[in-house]
Amino acid sequence: MGRLAGLLAIGAWPGAALAASKKPSGKAGSVRFVVTNDYHHEEPDCDPWLAALFDQVAQTEGAAFCFGLGDLANTGKRDSLLSVARLAKRAGMPFYPSPGNHDLDLSPVGGFYAEVFPGRRNYIVTEQGWQFVVVDTTEGDKWKDVTISSDTLSWLDKTMPTLDPAAPTVLATHFPLAAQVRMCPLNAESLLAKFVGYNLVGTFGGHFHGQTENRRGQATLVTNVCVARVRGNHDGTEFKGYWVCDGSPDGTLTRTFVPFTGV
Repeated sequence: MGRLAGLLAIGAWPGAALAASKKPSGKAGSVRFVVTNDYHHEEPDCDPWLAALFDQVAQTEGAAFCFGLGDLANTGKRDSLLSVARLAKRAGMPFYPSPGNHDLDLSPVGGFYAEVFPGRRNYIVTEQGWQFVVVDTTEGDKWKDVTISSDTLSWLDKTMPTLDPAAPTVLATHFPLAAQVRMCPLNAESLLAKFVGYNLVGTFGGHFHGQTENRRGQATLVTNVCVARVRGNHDGTEFKGYWVCDGSPDGTLTRTFVPFTGV
C-alpha cells in the first residue's frame, strides 16, 4: 500500500477526520442510485439482453440515476457504444458512464467513447447533498498493470477544491481501487490520496467481475459481478446483477445486490 498505508496508520484517511469529529455537513439528504458495470456489448444479439437489464433497473423505486462503470462495449465498436447509449434510456433515469479498457479497443478515450458519451470521462454529479466523483482509470486498452493517467490526476487536483470536504462523497471508476483486488491500477493509491481530508464513504468499481469488499478507514471499496451476455465472472460465479445503493442524511451508505433475471 506504500504511502497510502502510512496515511491510514496515522488516521489521515478519507472520512477519518469527519468520523472523529462526528460533525457531518448537515446538508445531505437521502439518495438512491443504481451501480452497474461491464456490459460487454458485442453484437446485435446483445440488445435484448441489455434492454431487459435496463427495463429491470427502471423498476428501482426512487432511484435518481444509474452508473455504468466501463466496458460498455466488448471490443470498442462505435455501434456497441451507440447501442448502450440508446438502451440505457429505457432505465428512465440519468445514465452516468465511465470508460473501460474495452471501450478503447478501437479508438482512444477521446474517440468513439467521447463521441457517444461527451463530457463523461472525468466529472462530478451532485444529488441531495451527496457528491459523486467519476474518474477515468484507463490506460488505453490495457487490462492489467495499468497506470491511471496524469490527465485524470491533474483533473482531480483542480476539481477537489471545489467539493465540500464534509459532504458524503462516492468515487466511481472502472478499475478496482483496493490493492487486494486483481488488476488494481499500479498507482491507485495516488488517486485515493486525493480524497484525504474529504468524507469519502465508498468507491465502486468494475473490471474484476466478482464481488469484493475492502475497507480503508471509513470508506468501503467494492467491485461487483458483470452484467454481460458474452462474458463470465472472474470469481467463478455464474450469477449476474447490480447494486442498488441508499445514502442517508447522516452520510451512511448501504447497498443491496439485485440479481439480473436475464431475457
